[in-house]
Amino acid sequence: MTSRLNDRYRKDVVPVLKKEFGIDNPMAVPKIDKIVLNMGVGEAIQNVKIVEAAAEELTKIAGQRAVITRARKSIATFKLREGMPIGCRVTLRGERMYDFLDRLLNIALPRVRDFRGVPTRAFDGRGNYTLGIKDHLVFPEIDPGKVDKSKGLNVTIVTTAGSDDRARVLLRELGMPFGR
Repeated sequence: MTSRLNDRYRKDVVPVLKKEFGIDNPMAVPKIDKIVLNMGVGEAIQNVKIVEAAAEELTKIAGQRAVITRARKSIATFKLREGMPIGCRVTLRGERMYDFLDRLLNIALPRVRDFRGVPTRAFDGRGNYTLGIKDHLVFPEIDPGKVDKSKGLNVTIVTTAGSDDRARVLLRELGMPFGR
């Protein structure tokens, strides 16, 4: 069973992108390659249990097990040692990716306080979009009663677009609520 957003991409978005960019080959149409969720937990230096809780919450959000990331090198001013756990991440592909993006666009982003759209300047120059969410409690999978502290979350949408303009059109057609 394919997800709602994947069906919409194939039926509605691909013809629009082909027409707008003058693409004949359907394999050359820009698409979403993967979505990377990243949660950096700076307080983990004092308490390692915070990283485990963050990984568990990220696993609930993504529907896929989160990997705990470790420090690559020591930084004395932050009391950070090489190999210490400092965050967690998940890479989503395929149906899980489309399911997560559907939940992000239709459930989580409208729950953000004072939401006026996502910024259009968050592209990296190669067609990838990074979105920062200040409070991970906007996802309905997380029970606010069981969370001791709200954490930030980075969502990177990696596309095959190659340029920011093509990626912007792709995401707009998929329903990304860009601000002014």
